Amino acid sequence: MINSIRALRGMAVAPHAAAAQSALAVLREGGNAVEAMLAAAATIPVAYPHMNAIGGDAFWLIHAPGRPVRAIDACGAAAAAATREWYAAHGITQSIPFRGGVAANTVAGTVSGWDLAFAYGRELGGRLPLTRLLGDAIEYAEQGIPVTRSQSASTAAKRGELAPQPGFAATFLPGGEVPPAGALFRQPRLAATLRHLAARGLDDFYRGELARAIAADLAAAGSPLALADLERHRAQWRTPLALAHSLGTLHNMPPPTQGVVSLLILGILDALGIAAVDPASADYVHLCVGGGQAGLRRARPSHHRSGLHAHGCAVASRAGARARAGGGDRPRSGRAVGRRTRTRRHGLDGRDRR
Repeated sequence: MINSIRALRGMAVAPHAAAAQSALAVLREGGNAVEAMLAAAATIPVAYPHMNAIGGDAFWLIHAPGRPVRAIDACGAAAAAATREWYAAHGITQSIPFRGGVAANTVAGTVSGWDLAFAYGRELGGRLPLTRLLGDAIEYAEQGIPVTRSQSASTAAKRGELAPQPGFAATFLPGGEVPPAGALFRQPRLAATLRHLAARGLDDFYRGELARAIAADLAAAGSPLALADLERHRAQWRTPLALAHSLGTLHNMPPPTQGVVSLLILGILDALGIAAVDPASADYVHLCVGGGQAGLRRARPSHHRSGLHAHGCAVASRAGARARAGGGDRPRSGRAVGRRTRTRRHGLDGRDRR
């Protein structure tokens, strides 16, 4: 049986229990939801490092009572030097490699998202300092946190591919071995970075001592990213996408995320009347798979057109309205929704590489 979890005084959800607990602890200390989420966001790369890191990007949806839903886009831009000419000069004329310094070609935006969210949390009455909000993450990184089964399995699976990369073995292979599930995993360099950010401010990641150290390390690794790229970066406020769903208005991020696809899928499933289907049934799975295929198909033709998200969500919304009125956009018996899709890779010369 599938049961929904409900809470009266607050709720925090994260891929790792330690991150959710960090958020709940902040709420119990009088912090607001934005501060709680910042604490969780800082803990997750420590507790779940094979799936999340401060070297990535971040996207936030925030709804404060009585205010419009807001979105933070903390996705870093490509390096100014990351051109075909730069790669050609480095002997790369086809696809950009997936590994190595030359693959590190976009600014890590995550910490800038924390910074903008922290400022907004203050605007909403937040009072807790960064030292507290990053405190759990710093302690877990310094003192250690048990390795999950997925971290151990992922490290073992990727060891041959990643071990030659600078810093990987020192971080993820303590003693030169894959840490087993349950072993205490320490990350002293990440702890030092987080402690530095808590003391100097999050902007130091882009325009301070830490930024200069990052830029030097990237240059040594052969990355096209430079200090000027870090200094130019700012997280931005965006207007989130909205979908009129039978249960209320749903929001998600605009491009460059897949937010529009997720809303299309949810709108299509709403149109198909999935609320009336048993979540544990084969019919439910069939509708989800078909709705996912249909959502991807509707999004693909317009990927390079501005206004994609507005058109796509309007389509899903209209489909839902017709379905609730008793007609349209339901699959015929015996026919799956959607069609098979094909992924394409494009090299630097723009050629299709299927």
